[in-house]
Amino acid sequence: MAAEETLILTNEFQEALDLLNSDRTNPIFITGSAGTGKSTLLKLFRDSTEQKSICLAPTGVAALNIGGQTIHSFFGFPPRLLQHGDFKIWKNKRLIKKLDTIIIDEISMVRADLIDAIDYFLKNVRKSEEPFGGVKMVFFGDLFQLPPVVRSTEELMYFQSEYDSPYFFSAHAFQYVGLDIYELNEVFRQRDPELIGLLGRFRNHTFDQDDLDAINECVDPDFICPEYCITLAGRNATVDYINQHQLNLLDGPPTAITAEIKGKFSPSAYPADNVLMLKPGAQVIFLRNDPEFRFVNGSLGKVREITDEYILVDIRDSKVADCVEVKKIKWDMLEYELSSDRKTIKSKSVGEFTQYPLRLAWALTIHKSQGKTFDEVFIDLSRGGAFESGQAYVALSRCKTKSGIVLKQPLKKEDIKIDHLITEFFKYGV
Repeated sequence: MAAEETLILTNEFQEALDLLNSDRTNPIFITGSAGTGKSTLLKLFRDSTEQKSICLAPTGVAALNIGGQTIHSFFGFPPRLLQHGDFKIWKNKRLIKKLDTIIIDEISMVRADLIDAIDYFLKNVRKSEEPFGGVKMVFFGDLFQLPPVVRSTEELMYFQSEYDSPYFFSAHAFQYVGLDIYELNEVFRQRDPELIGLLGRFRNHTFDQDDLDAINECVDPDFICPEYCITLAGRNATVDYINQHQLNLLDGPPTAITAEIKGKFSPSAYPADNVLMLKPGAQVIFLRNDPEFRFVNGSLGKVREITDEYILVDIRDSKVADCVEVKKIKWDMLEYELSSDRKTIKSKSVGEFTQYPLRLAWALTIHKSQGKTFDEVFIDLSRGGAFESGQAYVALSRCKTKSGIVLKQPLKKEDIKIDHLITEFFKYGV
């Protein structure tokens, strides 16, 4: 849903908001396929609720996107497998006692051990045996997109012995409380009925050979991306090679622009390149919405001129201007704290990252394309096909129309990966 569009409060959104603002005590899971407005609904609830709430996410970049804090940072959890007694109950105790609601975004990437650690922490701090210490838990995300990360053999063995799966819904905390699921169904990103149908069947793994044949009509191994078409690839090495190769083809030396970083800002949370390498003619993607609605997060452009104070960028299909003057912007790393009167919860900046909201964008990883919308995409799943659950679905769902999709090689049945545990969860619940 683009920033320049007027928000229409659909019946689905109103029903979801009524559920979120109700007195129900069960945790709530707001889900839906790509492009159904989950992020928009999260921000709408966050900005309108009278509940004392905080927004958390599993990664620094995801936390920046929602104006929140990482789960590990807020609770003071160590960055490893979490078990009871593995951490000290000391951080944010006064604030947590005042909390009504915790909102967690990108829940598909949150593991079961982290959910149990949150439950254990909240019960201990709030001196309550209620699930999650009596705090309302609200989860946003799509389990059919990118999965939680299990990094080592040790972690894999632990999950096999202690949990049914690494997914958040396998947490032991849900043995004692239900999970209310609300699924958004209206798709805003696509207006192509054929593509919407294909994506729905790929997402829940009900597709057949006819569906594979239909999407493979988009195959063109010799395709050369025109201007403002973007390659989506599964591997960082592929993306880095394409972007560097295309930059090298442009005349002249590149300009190196270094970000200003102050305070606490982990490199893993950098929202843009620490050192941005650009030339006139470079294809770029915007990384933030513009308050003046000249561009949105995901808009594509081409660098026209680089100065000491700004960068001129030609934008495709801008509703306000064809060429915009882009200046550096500041991202704040936030932490939550109690106000001085201890009655409200507020956020404070503990770190700053200042850089142009641009990144080279002849190619982009599928992971970094999440949440973005494009007119034309060239999907490259070479070197072994899709290697993560949900990866092919995420790539296909970035495009507005089927006619805007080009595949480097045919999709095979095994490329449309889905974990059967997810389908069982939606069928039977926790």
